[in-house]
Amino acid sequence: MSHTIKHKSKLVGRVRRIKGQLEAIERALESELGCADVLMLVASVRGAINGLTAELLEDHIRHHVVDPAREADPEKAQGAADLIDVVRTYLK
Repeated sequence: MSHTIKHKSKLVGRVRRIKGQLEAIERALESELGCADVLMLVASVRGAINGLTAELLEDHIRHHVVDPAREADPEKAQGAADLIDVVRTYLK
């Protein structure tokens, strides 16, 4: 079973929230809301997208590359853990 299927309801929930945020941007533009307010909405969508991307990348690393918790080689385990930390930090 694919890790995306295993966590399907959680991921779909995140996507639906992002969809709602995008619709809020559309409504804001249609109602000619101020640019600062629209930019704040866009920033929140960007954060949500980055969070989703980080979660998917972390799961991909754990399931298809190396799971640090299950890797016998301590150097490989540390390398995978470091990579996951970098992904989280970069997409924060």
